[in-house]
Amino acid sequence: MANPVVVVTGVGPGTGAAIVRRFSRGGYAVAMLARNRDRLAALEREIEGSRSYPCDVTEEAALERTLGAIRADLGTPTVLVHNAVGGAFGNFLEIDPEVLNRNFQVNTMALLHLARRLASAMVAAGEGAIITTGNTSAQRILAESIAREVGPKGVHVAYVMIDAVIDLEWTRRMFPNAPDDFFIKPAAIAEEIWHVAHQDRSAWSFNVELRPFCETW
Repeated sequence: MANPVVVVTGVGPGTGAAIVRRFSRGGYAVAMLARNRDRLAALEREIEGSRSYPCDVTEEAALERTLGAIRADLGTPTVLVHNAVGGAFGNFLEIDPEVLNRNFQVNTMALLHLARRLASAMVAAGEGAIITTGNTSAQRILAESIAREVGPKGVHVAYVMIDAVIDLEWTRRMFPNAPDDFFIKPAAIAEEIWHVAHQDRSAWSFNVELRPFCETW
């Protein structure tokens, strides 16, 4: 039988790459989406079962073409992990409205376009998973709407909130004096996403919050 197919957006050197590696180890064919063509090509050479699909998820027509290519190359996706994210620091007086709009296109509209194109096949099969990552400031309205529609039809929808600083080279530079326990490991995030995508349907999670053990909240 052909390997099951997972689509992972926002594949960078941290969480995205860790998710790809985890699903690859689990026997999935992994379709990697990101804008950085060279990074995707390098990961494709490194990770068995992965395929690179350079794509800007804010462009609906590009998503349409990319999903068509994925179906032709790998088969129908059974899992979507929307890990692409846009963010900005500051209050409403400080944030450029254009930046906020761009982030909305990445975080929300791209998820809407992807879910509309992938959920029907999952519903028809009676199984599947749609998982989106985010952080404390994100709103869950769209993910909840998708869950209400397709959850009763066998498609697991989950929102993974990452309330932590992800352990990357640039975050280490930003917090040079922070102890190791301050950071959350990309591989640990990926492991939890894998777990959520494969939960027994009698005990599905929707809201999943990840924090380092030492953080007070």
